[in-house]
Amino acid sequence: MMRKSLWLMPLVLGACAAQAGGPTRSAASADAGKLLLAPVPPEATAHPALWPKPHWPQPRDAATEARLAALIARMTVEEKVGQIVQADIGSVTPEEAKAYHLGSILNGGNSGPGHDDLAPREKWLALADAFYAASVDTSNGGVGIPIIWGTDAVHGHSNIVGATIFPHNVGLGAARDPDLIERIARATALEIRTTGMEWTFAPTVTVPQDYRWGRAYEGYSSDPALVSEYVGRMVQGLQGPATGKDLLKGPYVIASTKHYLADGGTVDGRDQGDARISEEQLRDIHGAPYVPALEQGVATIMVSFSGWNGVKNTGNKSLLTDLLKDHMGFDGFLVSDWNAHGQVAGCTNASCPQTINAGLDMVMAPDSWKAMWTSLVAQAKDGTVPMARIDDAVARILRVKMRLGLFEAGKPSSRPYAGQWDLLGAPAHRAIAREAVRKSLVLLKDQGGVLPIKPGSHILVAGDAADDIARQSGGWTLTWQGTDVTNANFPGATSIWKGLDEAVRAAGGSAELAPGGAYRKKPDAAIVVFGETPYAEFQGDLKTLQLRPELRAPFATMQRLKAAGIPVIAVMISGRPLFMNPELNVADAFVAAWLPGSEGGGVADVLVAGKDGKPRFDFTGKLPTAWPATARADGPVLFPFGYGLGLNDRAPWTTLSEEPGVETSDSGNVWFARGIPAASWSLRVLDGAGDTTRITSVPAAALGGRVKVTATDHVVQEGARQFAIAGGPATVEVSSHAPVDLSRESNGDLLLVATMRVDQPPEQPATLAVNRTPIPFAAFSAATAGQWRSYGVPLKCFAAKGADMTRVETPFRLTTDGAARFSLAEVRLASVADVIIPCP
Repeated sequence: MMRKSLWLMPLVLGACAAQAGGPTRSAASADAGKLLLAPVPPEATAHPALWPKPHWPQPRDAATEARLAALIARMTVEEKVGQIVQADIGSVTPEEAKAYHLGSILNGGNSGPGHDDLAPREKWLALADAFYAASVDTSNGGVGIPIIWGTDAVHGHSNIVGATIFPHNVGLGAARDPDLIERIARATALEIRTTGMEWTFAPTVTVPQDYRWGRAYEGYSSDPALVSEYVGRMVQGLQGPATGKDLLKGPYVIASTKHYLADGGTVDGRDQGDARISEEQLRDIHGAPYVPALEQGVATIMVSFSGWNGVKNTGNKSLLTDLLKDHMGFDGFLVSDWNAHGQVAGCTNASCPQTINAGLDMVMAPDSWKAMWTSLVAQAKDGTVPMARIDDAVARILRVKMRLGLFEAGKPSSRPYAGQWDLLGAPAHRAIAREAVRKSLVLLKDQGGVLPIKPGSHILVAGDAADDIARQSGGWTLTWQGTDVTNANFPGATSIWKGLDEAVRAAGGSAELAPGGAYRKKPDAAIVVFGETPYAEFQGDLKTLQLRPELRAPFATMQRLKAAGIPVIAVMISGRPLFMNPELNVADAFVAAWLPGSEGGGVADVLVAGKDGKPRFDFTGKLPTAWPATARADGPVLFPFGYGLGLNDRAPWTTLSEEPGVETSDSGNVWFARGIPAASWSLRVLDGAGDTTRITSVPAAALGGRVKVTATDHVVQEGARQFAIAGGPATVEVSSHAPVDLSRESNGDLLLVATMRVDQPPEQPATLAVNRTPIPFAAFSAATAGQWRSYGVPLKCFAAKGADMTRVETPFRLTTDGAARFSLAEVRLASVADVIIPCP
């Protein structure tokens, strides 16, 4: 099939020309060097003359260029393409990297040595050595160019157990401290170097304009001036001086500003969406941070999944080549995001000459790398991608490797700082992170002088986020989504509860932890820690600016405590401002803590007074973006950008309207939970021949009595539904008449996860389907009766079998032809499951 698709490629290139005007070869042309430029809509064409011209601080030198030219002249096409294609360590071995001459690898959010994303630090360094050794092995000929390893160290070296986890960028934006930003970058670079890596996909320099976006917390601010003030300092901390070379001799790594361009300006805040804005807005809001990044010599820039006025950035030549390289002078290399090339018009994950012709230098093809390498080799040989463009991309990559000093650095474990485990999570780094936490806190309300907590007080610490380091750290922490990890996975870290307990006791008081608010001794004050649960990328996209329904229980705790006459201090953990009027009304004090990371003691530094009764630190954080008065993204503002109280500020309080201004709630890709379908979803039993029963209450009977539905317990009383099937055929499904688009989730390696208990194994084989595309569900038939298990199937399994993942009406459809009895508690998307069912 692969050979057939490659054979057909030259015939269809004219039809799938680069949507952004990237040069592509006409299959009908006898002149292999003659290129055609596909037309680009005027509204998606950049005009470089309107943009600034930053000073690039790394001029090319004759010796390096001569060395590059000589090296490229020795390289085969296969070796050149190997430099351009990047693979994920979860989908490639060192032996394959050698065979395909790969020049770069990455670890995605859920990738780790031996497929263990919680692997100990030593295994990361050993794997870096293994890939390096494979890349420089010339025993079978070849040039042996050292490989580079990219990692998402976006708030510290956050993939590694034991690393310092700094606040996410939204909190750093509240801190208003460029010097702090540079110190964070330096500490992060050192920790990355301990495990042998050379490249971080950071800093994120997005300028979010709609905080429904699931990546908004990766941006410092909605204000381009504030973001721009930070960017150069972050790049300098990671890479060292703008003119620096031989970076691996010092405590540095190469950086990657992302995501170019306007990923924070998409319609409705949709991740991987489209920014429908003018070129002036593109330049003045989203382009502004790239000027200091370029002037600091940022080595790489990651191109966004998103598009501008209908054209995907990864295929937009006017943005990549004409503007960024030719006009603004960027002389590093461009890398794409995770399989983003597959979203360019006319492309697939396996083949996309358009993006290389548009100016992309390195294709992040994490699990599609082999097919991408194969197709690009063929396209380079037949002229579809001109050899001059291939050579330019390779030269840019090698130029960065030479700036690193990679050719002379030796294996990763032999380099400075490698294996110096006292640097990973070092006390000095944790001290910087704790400082960042306290500087990021924003005080929105303080009535009655409840803050700081007085010495000798007895304090209740409540809320479901109080003693959860993963919760306070957010996404991109140990795992992609930041989920399915416990406090035990954060050695040396401090939860908010632990920090508060230590501070209160040091001041002569006492504290008790009761997440639900049921105290043993009446407290002098209660601190309720609540907010969002971790998410990353599109999994965090919201329809409205409010907590999802299942996260709102702590509000009732606040109400009960306040009714008992106990002062309430609300501490909100979140990646963004949200509609919080009810919580603001009931709380005596309200603190936006953002996503503080591993050093929860920084919260106590400001909330709890010293033993002398004086504040240890004041609140200095200021809002990095406006705080909404309703849950509408385009609604009125409650607190403006830059708002934030100090302990001595006394702002009068007027009771706020508690009307969110919206009707819809967001299910968050949870379609069935606690025995109940999400809003606009239905639980149905059917036989495939027209007999359908919608289950709205239990007990219920369906299919002429062949299926009986009752309630059963899971986590909570009656938190699941049991289906007793006397005989088949019978289907249980969760469905809606309002289809959802799960194409991004399919590309992102997410799972359809059903939490189930098999009570009587089915007599006949069962299938599990999305829409009407089934796969065998043998794990269901083989399950041990009576055990609750979560069963996960990669969404890409259904996509590969032809399911239209852009219009999913039925994300769960279990069918059996025989008798069976099982219970269903939840149907959702997730990145982990107890049992993962491989694609057929």
